[in-house]
Amino acid sequence: MGGLKRILPVFSYLFHPLLIPLFAVLYALILDQHFLLPSEKYLLLIQVCIILVLIPICFYFLLRTLGRIDSVMVEDVGQRRAPLVVHVILIYILLRQSVTLERMPELYFFFLGVMFSTMTALLAAFRNWRISLHMMGMAGLIFFVVGISFHNRVNLADTIAFLFVVTGFVASSRLYMKAHDYLELALGFFAGMLPQVALWYYWV
Repeated sequence: MGGLKRILPVFSYLFHPLLIPLFAVLYALILDQHFLLPSEKYLLLIQVCIILVLIPICFYFLLRTLGRIDSVMVEDVGQRRAPLVVHVILIYILLRQSVTLERMPELYFFFLGVMFSTMTALLAAFRNWRISLHMMGMAGLIFFVVGISFHNRVNLADTIAFLFVVTGFVASSRLYMKAHDYLELALGFFAGMLPQVALWYYWV
């Protein structure tokens, strides 16, 4: 049991909210039914990495240098607002320039759902409410994969079950690290799930 407790915090870093959209893109490209060229896949992956991973990391270090943020987990609700605003803007840029509706509709609606979820987290932060961004990201990923399963008519039950198990470990990690309580985890999960499910209407 003690060994598991030492391992639990690792899940918070491996499945950090910044990395989860990257996992979704990798999975979508593996199951690609649009016959994208390898060069197009690499370009899309690089664009997502730059816009949604590298730029936020640079912004994090800037805020850290200015003393506006304490840790990579951004547990203080007041410190979440600026990163969330930037994240919404970056997703909008991604949808306008890279992941377009014509190019790959599955990812377009996934990121549109992520943007709505991020805006929900931002509104919550302005009300001084904390919701779990980790749970929000994991829920978005799970229901994106469920959507792909329906859309492509393939059985992805093993992948979906694996993601639910991982989500359980991530939730346990957040509780163990005292980053969230059960309500904040549940609110985060629903904030990530509902936009994805609502947008199924347009692409599933």
